[in-house]
Amino acid sequence: MRSWTPWLVASFLVLGGPVAADDRPNILLIMAEDLSPRLGAYGDEIARTPNIDRLAAESVRYTNAHTTAGVCAPSRAGMIMGVHQNHWGAGHMRAHAGGYVAVPPEDWKAFPELLRRAGYWVVNNGKTDYQMADGVTAAFGGPFSIWDETSGEDWRGRAEGQPFFAYLTLANTHESQVWPTWQPSIMGVVMAALRIPNHFSWDFETDPATVTVPPYYPDTPTVRDDIARHYNNIGNVDRLTGELLAKLEEDGLAENTLVVWTTDHGDGLPRAKRWLYDSGTHVPLMIRWPGHTEAGTVVDALVSGVDYAPTFLAAAGVALPERLEGRVLVGPARAAAPEYIYAARDRIDEQADTVRAVRDGRYLYIRNLIPDQPYVLDIAFRNEMPMMQEMLERHQAGQLEGVPAQWFRATRDPEELYDTESDPHQIRNLATDPAYEDILARFREVMDARLADGRDLGLLPEPELRERFWPGGEQPKTPKPIARYANGRLTLTAERGASIGYRVGDIDGWQLYSEPLELERQVPVEAKAVRYGWAESEILETLGR
Repeated sequence: MRSWTPWLVASFLVLGGPVAADDRPNILLIMAEDLSPRLGAYGDEIARTPNIDRLAAESVRYTNAHTTAGVCAPSRAGMIMGVHQNHWGAGHMRAHAGGYVAVPPEDWKAFPELLRRAGYWVVNNGKTDYQMADGVTAAFGGPFSIWDETSGEDWRGRAEGQPFFAYLTLANTHESQVWPTWQPSIMGVVMAALRIPNHFSWDFETDPATVTVPPYYPDTPTVRDDIARHYNNIGNVDRLTGELLAKLEEDGLAENTLVVWTTDHGDGLPRAKRWLYDSGTHVPLMIRWPGHTEAGTVVDALVSGVDYAPTFLAAAGVALPERLEGRVLVGPARAAAPEYIYAARDRIDEQADTVRAVRDGRYLYIRNLIPDQPYVLDIAFRNEMPMMQEMLERHQAGQLEGVPAQWFRATRDPEELYDTESDPHQIRNLATDPAYEDILARFREVMDARLADGRDLGLLPEPELRERFWPGGEQPKTPKPIARYANGRLTLTAERGASIGYRVGDIDGWQLYSEPLELERQVPVEAKAVRYGWAESEILETLGR
């Protein structure tokens, strides 16, 4: 059927052709991976980041932005839905490893799909990773309805005059890129496709003697070498950022584009990535929106990963769903910062865990809900890092002492409280200090209320969560959409809040259905539906009548 040439379709349908000029802002989200605020704009004297620093000077720069998890998939899940990942079952790292994927309530839609429904062309460059795809490629898939394109390099595939949302991930600083160029392991070979060209494109090599070693690491050549490679990779991210911003200028789009530059969580280093300390959740964030943001402004108020969805939707003039848990950061609808923000750690790869965190502008409170296990669990991917291997060897030999040894204790403190101003690395737990009794009691009360409200699905045993989403271990299948014709108009409906895609004639790509279609007689139409977390429906084939 797809080989048929379509007859005339009503002109109001956007099928890849020109659309009317639109003065709504374009939105460009540049997200580097696994990177704390190691940028010149944030006072880092080692980083060479002239392009990012220039963007920061033209933007509002946030100094207290945090992700909702210290690892990619849960963090991205909270961001894409605008709801904390644990409130819709997406808290475990790569849910598919538990035999399911997250299934949000049927009326919930990811914010890029809402932008797409509003007429935006939405694109990402491959890394989705928001916990709604199955299999070994789960980081690069998800419901087809969310995106117009999922492997685009930029915004140039859109129709003329159409506003865009582009979510572009820069993977050069990913944890696996800190490994040596030639990593002698199976995983090192598997991850080499990006790492080798990434390393061979370094513009400079950082002198390991110049880097600062956080106090929770031993100061050794191995540790310094890993941190130095991290800085080399940051240089590549800076160069790519400059290329994207130059392309935006070249296309004449900079003045009507809201640009956000941030990262998916903190550094891809041990005791940073996967953890709820600032090293794992504190991220750089800058927002440039000409006419709406004042260049050079610095904001110290709390920002959470759930704030992006309402910010982008409000900028595009899309009504905000009531379920959103974040706030609008810029523009006419900008809202005040909350008193507290939250983060969570659940299963990490092959290791079960349950940790929750809440912070205000100064203090960080962490509750370890499985305190009888060590902090350092056996995680194969993390163990590829040379500095991690060295620390494990030193610990096993009884040679790890002082602050670095704290992380290797056999059991955890049930509660942790840190003054992030006087203790930026969170190495002095104040939970047992009588001088902080009142502050501890306040955070306990906040955490108790959050854990008791019944929304945190990460508190369920994972097999129970799997049964809730995929009964009997089988992924539910979305029912096929239903077609109805009246007065030359085709109406498509789907059950359980499923999103519908359609194709007319031989035009490529699934268009997102949002209103009845006006069709000439005998025009071939295909349609399919998907509920998030379920398998796609079978394809419906029909003809215009």
